[in-house]
Amino acid sequence: MTAERIFRARRVLTPSGERAASVHVRDGRIARVAAYDDVPAGAPVIEVRDGVLMPGAVDTHVHVNEPGRTEWEGFASATRAAAAGGMTTVVDMPLNSLPPVTSERAVDVKAEALEGQCRVDVGLWGGAVPDNTAGDAAALRTVLKRGALGFKCFLAPSGVDEFPCLDEGRVRAALRALHGTGAVFMVHAELPGPLDAQAAAMAAEQPAPDPRAYDTWLRARPAAAEDEAVEMLYRACRDTGTPVHVVHLSSAGALRTLEKARDEGVPLSAETAPHYLHFTAERVPPGATWYKCAPPIRGAANREALWRGLEDGLIRMVVSDHSPCTPDLKSLATGDFMTAWGGIAGLQFSLAAVWTEARARGLALERVARWMCAAPAEHAGLGGRKGAIAEGCDADLVVFDPDASFTVTAPFVHHRNKLTPYEGETLFGAVRATYLRGEPVDGEGAAHGRWIPRR
Repeated sequence: MTAERIFRARRVLTPSGERAASVHVRDGRIARVAAYDDVPAGAPVIEVRDGVLMPGAVDTHVHVNEPGRTEWEGFASATRAAAAGGMTTVVDMPLNSLPPVTSERAVDVKAEALEGQCRVDVGLWGGAVPDNTAGDAAALRTVLKRGALGFKCFLAPSGVDEFPCLDEGRVRAALRALHGTGAVFMVHAELPGPLDAQAAAMAAEQPAPDPRAYDTWLRARPAAAEDEAVEMLYRACRDTGTPVHVVHLSSAGALRTLEKARDEGVPLSAETAPHYLHFTAERVPPGATWYKCAPPIRGAANREALWRGLEDGLIRMVVSDHSPCTPDLKSLATGDFMTAWGGIAGLQFSLAAVWTEARARGLALERVARWMCAAPAEHAGLGGRKGAIAEGCDADLVVFDPDASFTVTAPFVHHRNKLTPYEGETLFGAVRATYLRGEPVDGEGAAHGRWIPRR
């Protein structure tokens, strides 16, 4: 059996563990994973002499914002950053682009916008909003048939008027409409009740809370808003039997509900984000609005509890929630956390940030690959195709040096807007090369990424 190209390394991360292997690639897919010395004479071989050959990471929570707000982030810059950070597949959230991906037409608009620009493969999530969840929510199925991989909704205001939130009744209507489709239904899990109550309490305080203090923002988004939302989603998931996924979980208090769901067989799952696993509230300087996101970065004890939730399997995966904007929207002149746009730019540094923290805790790179490669691929319906070095999968490969460290500086950042809390951080895990379907991804080379519609 002759392969078109062979990748060979002493350390290859496969679904069965790390081992020396030769990875045989034909027509962009992995034809087989063989013994290290199983290389036909004269075959073209790419030798990985230092570092680990691992599957390309899959990031299922990226806000690209094109078209409509391309000045925040676009497909060309986002996918260049993704490749530099070891990502070979991203799935774009349905907001903050214009139009948001809540209709068949909007799916087409997004697919046209990404064509010819992407250095990695791109999938699209659809959005669930009041308009397409009315009545029997049949409109959701039409978006699914057009190619969306699943859906995302908010329970509290999203921050943009064109993407309104859902109440519990609309969430349940959506879950009934999607039952049996296999499509994932994702929720930004913060309930408006606790948020509104806290806002009223803080408005009555004298003296008024300091808007430059990170603690003011942290108090404005209490953990109760997340914890109560996850409890509500547990009930809806249990009653309908339709899988529900909590995005960017920041409150460790919700782990109790996730544990209950697991023990009862209720299909409720969750992800968290690298910034919740790397940063802590105690480290955020006054006025450093580039750390602002919703839900917020919480305290060090909460961070450690999230890590335990990952290790115990209560949190399924880690994805970036890359949500940049132009610097002026971050209220840099005033440092006002309450007026700044909420969202963190971190796509390029997600893998390194998580590995840095995992390494410090004595956790193996294999576990990080599970959380950032295999599990997100399965979540998006791409298991067996993405996220693993295994026969039949796309040859999306990364040469990763787990022992190399680097310090993030602005010239190194490929995001369209360079403002990120990772600037100045020293991280472990350098991406030496990224391959998409067996071909090298070059920041200045051809854009070979494709749209991946739902099958």
